[in-house]
Amino acid sequence: MSPSQQTVLHHQLREFAQLTEADLLLAEPFWQSRAIPRHDLFTFSHSVCRHVGFVLKGMFRVYYTDPKTEQEHNLYFVAEHTFLTSLKSLLTQTTCPYLIEALEDTELLVIEHDRLRELYQQSHGWERFGRLLAEHYFLINQTRSESLLTQSAEERYTDLLTRQPDILNRVSLGHIASYLGIKGPSLSRIRAQVAHR
Repeated sequence: MSPSQQTVLHHQLREFAQLTEADLLLAEPFWQSRAIPRHDLFTFSHSVCRHVGFVLKGMFRVYYTDPKTEQEHNLYFVAEHTFLTSLKSLLTQTTCPYLIEALEDTELLVIEHDRLRELYQQSHGWERFGRLLAEHYFLINQTRSESLLTQSAEERYTDLLTRQPDILNRVSLGHIASYLGIKGPSLSRIRAQVAHR
């Protein structure tokens, strides 16, 4: 981990979980640098997730493939300065049905599940990090489920642009349509309607 990477990570850990200098020092030996090229995977289908990553550079998509139709369904996108994992798989150490794919050349810092568990036992700050990480992913999944039930595709599209304004420059329209739960022509129509307002 380079000094500049460490600075970014420590800033985010302080913001996210109010970790102290002692907490940060405790975990320093456990973080490893990792580069994942575009189209490579952070997690593989039906494998156990053993890491939490912190995205320094790049964009990921979390998706699953319907075994009957082989159609891919995007669940959400994860960009810089965000913690990346498959939470249920990480917590239960059971296989995960989702894949996490790099949509760009990416740089991460990763920490192993076993090292995190050690930190939880040594530090209330790291215990808080674990709780907040779980809450973060719960809210992502709950918000996603509710949006599919209560919002129109256009509302989901405008929400996505509000949360991730640069998404259209970084993610293909096909992936965005999949995330919205619609086909490409419907997305083109929605984009035209929103652009004319």
